[in-house]
Amino acid sequence: MIFRQLFEQESSTYTYLIACEKTRNAALIDTVKAEVPQYLQLLRELNLTLVYALDTHTHADHITGAGELRDLTGCTTLLGEQANSGCVSHALRDGEKIPVGELTLTALHTPGHTDDSYTFHLIDGDEQYLFTGDTLLIRGTGRTDFQNGSAQEQYHSLFGKLLLLPETTWVYPAHDYKGWMRTTIGEEKAHNPRLQVKDVTAYVELMNNLKLPNPKMMDVAVPANRACGKN
Repeated sequence: MIFRQLFEQESSTYTYLIACEKTRNAALIDTVKAEVPQYLQLLRELNLTLVYALDTHTHADHITGAGELRDLTGCTTLLGEQANSGCVSHALRDGEKIPVGELTLTALHTPGHTDDSYTFHLIDGDEQYLFTGDTLLIRGTGRTDFQNGSAQEQYHSLFGKLLLLPETTWVYPAHDYKGWMRTTIGEEKAHNPRLQVKDVTAYVELMNNLKLPNPKMMDVAVPANRACGKN
């Protein structure tokens, strides 16, 4: 597997490049529109063909590059069916398989941060990877107070789905604001303060009392991302 973790500084967004060494087919997860020239350069340099541009959810803090990448490369854009986006190439459903050459991503519906939040699960040999968007962050979890978010649904996405995977599973989130790059399920179970709750009621109370300001780009990013970044 070819793998790169890319970082966009303004929104602290991680974009992930995953590619099959044999077929040279590639996927990009959670792209940022301003970074599209850099993605295209990397694809050229690594001799890769972009087949998918995936978003883990409708972002509120940056504009996706998916629509522009589709125009420039002919790739397929993917977003959860709950987003009701008429411009994506294909709306994902829970459990759907996404082939990237000889690699396979599995789309897991993990609502809570937004109702259209998905996590992408990849198994490559003995290693497992989760691309969790804003559902599970490094020592945190995504806020649940807008875009049809639900702390109760997020609790079940975390404790009923993601945290049941092997503790050695690598976790790669869509953002980090402290410079941390990756974690594991085991680390987060042991050290993530938001996961040390006794039950769903305690989690809902915790999340409902965060009192966070809205993302600076929310009024621009959400409508633009519902239009595949073609604002």
